[in-house]
Amino acid sequence: MFNNYIKTIFRNLWKNKGYSFLNIFGLAIGITCAGFIFLWVEHEVSYDQYHAKKDKLYEVMTNQTYGSQTSTFSSTPLPLGPALQAEIPGIANTCRIADKGTKQLLTVGDKSLFALGAYADASIFSMFSFQFTEGNAKTAFSEPHSLVITQGTAEKFFGGSKNIVGKTIRVDNNTEYAVSGVIKNLPSTSTVGFDWVAPFAVWYNLNQSLAQAWGNNCLQTFVELKEEITAASVNKSISNMIKKREPEATVVPILWAMNDWHLKSEFKNGVQTGGGKIEYVRMFSIIAWIILIIACINFMNLSTAQSEKRAREVGVRKVLGAGKRKLVVQFIAETLFMAFLSAFIAVLLMALLLPTFNLLVQTNLSLGITNPAHMVSIVAIALICGLIAGSYPSFYLSSFNPVSVLKGIRVKTGSATFIRKGLVILQFSISIILIVSTVIIFRQIQHVKSRNLGFNKNNLVQIDMNDEIRKNYAAIDQNLLNTNVIEHIGLADYNNLYGGNNTGGLAWSGKPDNDKTLISTRGINPGFFDAYGMQLVSGKNFVTTDSAQTDNPNIIITRSLEKKMGNGSALGKKIYWDGNSEGGQFTVVGVVNDYIYGDMYAQPDPVIFYCTNMSSLNNMYLRLKPGVDIEQAISKITAAIKPHTPSYPVASRFVDEQFNQMFRNEQLISTLSRIFAALAILISCLGLFGLSAYTAEKRKKEIGIRKVLGANITGITRLLSKEFLLLVAISCLIAYPIAWLLMNRWLQNYSYRTEVNLWVFLIAGGMAMLLTIITVSFQAIKAAIANPVKSLRNE
Repeated sequence: MFNNYIKTIFRNLWKNKGYSFLNIFGLAIGITCAGFIFLWVEHEVSYDQYHAKKDKLYEVMTNQTYGSQTSTFSSTPLPLGPALQAEIPGIANTCRIADKGTKQLLTVGDKSLFALGAYADASIFSMFSFQFTEGNAKTAFSEPHSLVITQGTAEKFFGGSKNIVGKTIRVDNNTEYAVSGVIKNLPSTSTVGFDWVAPFAVWYNLNQSLAQAWGNNCLQTFVELKEEITAASVNKSISNMIKKREPEATVVPILWAMNDWHLKSEFKNGVQTGGGKIEYVRMFSIIAWIILIIACINFMNLSTAQSEKRAREVGVRKVLGAGKRKLVVQFIAETLFMAFLSAFIAVLLMALLLPTFNLLVQTNLSLGITNPAHMVSIVAIALICGLIAGSYPSFYLSSFNPVSVLKGIRVKTGSATFIRKGLVILQFSISIILIVSTVIIFRQIQHVKSRNLGFNKNNLVQIDMNDEIRKNYAAIDQNLLNTNVIEHIGLADYNNLYGGNNTGGLAWSGKPDNDKTLISTRGINPGFFDAYGMQLVSGKNFVTTDSAQTDNPNIIITRSLEKKMGNGSALGKKIYWDGNSEGGQFTVVGVVNDYIYGDMYAQPDPVIFYCTNMSSLNNMYLRLKPGVDIEQAISKITAAIKPHTPSYPVASRFVDEQFNQMFRNEQLISTLSRIFAALAILISCLGLFGLSAYTAEKRKKEIGIRKVLGANITGITRLLSKEFLLLVAISCLIAYPIAWLLMNRWLQNYSYRTEVNLWVFLIAGGMAMLLTIITVSFQAIKAAIANPVKSLRNE
């Protein structure tokens, strides 16, 4: 009996193979799309979840108030960690990490590479779950010049050999470190990541002047809370910890839970908003289900469109004794079979397309088909899709009256037609919303990228400096100019695109007492402005590269700071460091236009530039001449520098590439939105293709009569298309206000944002109309050119 049941299912699917193919293919695309989204979501929500103490680990952030604005930073004073552990009973442990993410050169024999490192307290190994394959967490930092490295770093230097503990690695061509431990490679879902970590004491010995500097935020501090202790109670206890040491400071430490580090990273005016990447996770999870629903709608539409073809089958089966329940089970079984077949095809498509998807989202996701959770998810999605897609068609088809059907009385499809049209409107409404959203997201990214940056990011190369470059800079500078590919050379202490040091402790004549403006400080050489493409609007540039800051009390400021200093020109005005003349007095000798750095969507803080000595400069900026061949230029630059820095690789990168990388999240959202909007439209058009075929088949006799009476192909095509165009027009009316509300709300997250223009909606509606015409016209033209004799021979 079961075999007969299966044969019946196959026979019915084959009889309606055209519609079956569209159903299976549409569902497969929907499941593939949803599958990729769920894989990405799984990756995003798994950040830091491998740490055993994840629920008790927090990073200490600092709320710094300047004027009416409170900003949240991850940097904290050096002495904060020990003070927290000594004074706050609810804190079980603390860990300070300095220079996290800093690349330094590691060398073993003739092998060398730049690797991400950090300096940390030994408590890092008890607080975080780093698994040792060699060495011991308790003794890893027992010696000052110890080094714990990852397996990946160990393999690069020592191959597959074991017993690496005790071997030496030279760091930054300066100091020999003994490997005291090897840990497993940190997963890509780790916020605290490094290739090597050294004892905090090494960094401390070089920065002892900060030992009691409560006003200098220079490193990250992490805490582990005791059981039953809440972050809220600790926040109350630590709120005045910095202020009681620095009465003038407006800095309040707060705890930020590890579970929020990746997904909920947004702070506004000192308060965690719950926003961040979690918003994208939610948004795309919803989109995944929406696309599955669109695919299910297709199934419903195409199944009910076959009602007349299957009416006689239902009538015969009911006459032979089949009850409604049995017919419902049969139709549901057919739907489930197609849903599971679609899921199988979707898995194949995902396996085929996964490398491309990984490239798009810049991750390394794996399909993990043997993962029980993934297997259950695939089965669940297929089951849900099958039940949703097959529910209405099953009850509708099984409700036909056998007497009416077998007498040849036409099946009444009024309600089915109404529901079918409603589902088409829903499909296209969703598709149009996705199209509008995609266009606005793309426009927002381009809007920010094309804003006046205040500098020229194009043809600008950044070189990491090292001690050998600093020592031989005069010769390197001349060599670079001799290449004839360099227009200007400039030096800076920090990567100027991201930021650097800042302070609220500057004063000037006439500054209000309550003005706590946060001002960024940048150490440069005189060539920096020309190299970076920044314009002096008044005054003059620096004229020396040798004097240290204390010997050269001249500064250059940005226009926004000039405005804050009062009416008129700021040239010749004095600025006092630490709010008084004892902290240092500086004279404004030049003013440059404001430029964008750090947050690309916000207005930048004012900046002070000072000329500093070579030992403080870490980045070299090279302005290439217009029209030079990029590859040849990089080759010449490397050849000019390498002889003077034999111990270091020449590490270069383009500033415009770094600039684009700052939009990684938005670019990812834009790319995924385009793909999913296109897939939603494709699935909708598949359904439209099937429905237009059904409509043409249903009206073939009418079309034949019209042709005999003189109707042309254009008229018949218009006749069959106008019904679907009307449905799309209704979809536009529904989609436009929803899309406007959603996108307007999304844009509120950005202080610098594009406008929502009417033409975006018109383009989205026009695209939907055009695709509808193309899809429907194929079937309409096919019906219009058919021989009318064949359609009328039974009349």
